[in-house]
Amino acid sequence: MAASVPLVDLAPWFDGSGRAAVAAEVDAALRKSGFLLVTGHGVPSTAAAEVRRAAREFFALPEREKAQYAVSVGGRGWLPPGAETNAYAEGTVTPPDLKETFAAGADRPVGDPDVDAVWFPPNAWPARVPALERAVVDYMARMKRLADDLLTVCAVALGLPPEHFTAHTANSTFTFNVNRYPPLTVVGEPAPDQYRIGPHTDFGTVTILDREPGAGGLQVHTAEDGWVDAPYDPAALTVNIGDLMARWTGDRWKSNRHRVLPPQPEAPDEDLVSLVFFYECDHDTTVASLPPPIGEVSYPPVTASAYLSEKLAAISTG
Repeated sequence: MAASVPLVDLAPWFDGSGRAAVAAEVDAALRKSGFLLVTGHGVPSTAAAEVRRAAREFFALPEREKAQYAVSVGGRGWLPPGAETNAYAEGTVTPPDLKETFAAGADRPVGDPDVDAVWFPPNAWPARVPALERAVVDYMARMKRLADDLLTVCAVALGLPPEHFTAHTANSTFTFNVNRYPPLTVVGEPAPDQYRIGPHTDFGTVTILDREPGAGGLQVHTAEDGWVDAPYDPAALTVNIGDLMARWTGDRWKSNRHRVLPPQPEAPDEDLVSLVFFYECDHDTTVASLPPPIGEVSYPPVTASAYLSEKLAAISTG
């Protein structure tokens, strides 16, 4: 599996000592599976730890209190258990995902009320857990910087000007999901084909994931091996591309299926919290496939917001 999801050290990119080599490694990983692990990313582990600490405090609140912040998919606040079924996006019928989520995201309005209401609404911060706002705002800023850095690496990997993708992220849409995967002792035995997150692809440009290892963890689907456990490194972030980037590169890079296993019988008390930053691009960006020799497939151009709206609607159980 390490060959399909390699570990790439970004330090030579940031210090300038090996930018071409890092770009080539990223290109190879994204062509093979669309996934890689990255170290040397510059995000201190304390930033994720602060988010987890505050999020666990929020998730431990009584359900009636969390319900004050309840939203549907795409909203800012609490997505209760049963709110999402990610497999619906690929047309696979499964029971609802076994998770609860605190969601935040881009909130800098563009001045169009209709656009702002959907893509840049104000974030909802629980009054009982003031540390959550501080931790999440800090973490999202770090993730946005890293996502733009990764998009710059991606452009160089394709032989394009470094700003090719980031020219379209001045006020990018993004969502940050803090996913709690409750233990078996809480959710009970999963139904057939029920997962913590069902099989799906991501929808945007790049996703950056900070994981906790566990028996019911992340799996990636590869053409060679089928479903395999994603490798884990405590110093690394997991990065994958989404559908918009796959379309943008004409399927040179893969938006690959992945899933999170249900809680496992051998680890009935396993309670995991994952931090998932879904990055996209400016809401009005027209994503058109790059032509050969970069692109391999020519997709019809799509507006980012229209594409994303369709996908988000598909996974909602509301």
